[in-house]
Amino acid sequence: MGTMESLKFLVSSRYIRDLATLVVAYGISINLFPSPNEYSSFMGDFSTATGIATFTMMLLSQFIFDKYGWGVAAKITPTVLLLTGVGFFSLILFGDPLGPALAEFGMTPLLAAVYVGAMQNIFSKSAKYSLFDPCKEMAYIPLDEDTKVKGKAAIDVVCNPLGKSGGALIQQFMILTFGSLANSTPYLGGILLMIVFTWLSAAKSLDTQFTALRREEELEKEMERDAVKIPVVSEPRNDSVANSSLLNAASDDSTGSSSDTSTPRNI
Repeated sequence: MGTMESLKFLVSSRYIRDLATLVVAYGISINLFPSPNEYSSFMGDFSTATGIATFTMMLLSQFIFDKYGWGVAAKITPTVLLLTGVGFFSLILFGDPLGPALAEFGMTPLLAAVYVGAMQNIFSKSAKYSLFDPCKEMAYIPLDEDTKVKGKAAIDVVCNPLGKSGGALIQQFMILTFGSLANSTPYLGGILLMIVFTWLSAAKSLDTQFTALRREEELEKEMERDAVKIPVVSEPRNDSVANSSLLNAASDDSTGSSSDTSTPRNI
């Protein structure tokens, strides 16, 4: 599918549009945060921490899917980004009032922001690998084959590149508009909140549609299983009639044989 065909298909299908919103929102949200390595070199163990967190989340993911279902699992990643994003931008924007309290822990607001930014990257990426990606693939399951193929192609062609480049484009636009990344920080925080709330809304809408489609699929399977079962009708009366006729025939044979033996033969 070409780009225009992909866009048309995204507009025409609400289900695929909600799924595309999840993909684009994650790509933009994760790239709105500056990399922790840009703040300090202490993030040398960042990949190790991400691997440990991802492994732990993968162990918990099956429990989350079984216990709470697809909808809760799909909302964990944007919730993590929302909480860490609020903490990150709060430390950047309101660092001076928080300075005395943070000084008691031997930290400055900037250093605390670095830690929160690191936590954001670690937990959001671990949630992506263990929950977001499985949720995205599971969302294709109840679709018919044509919608599944076209929807996946449209998301791969349009939404994945848009999500990956969207965060960087927004940052560049803000820098060109306000002169520096520091001046544009309040607006980046507002954009992040708007994107995450849109993401959560799309996840809720998709959960409703996903649950309805799964119920329809299960109902169809139950109907197919019921149709395959062939009822066995027993005929006790016919069996009794057959048995009685056999008994009568046997009694006739025995009577005939006894009469033959009792009658003397004339020589």
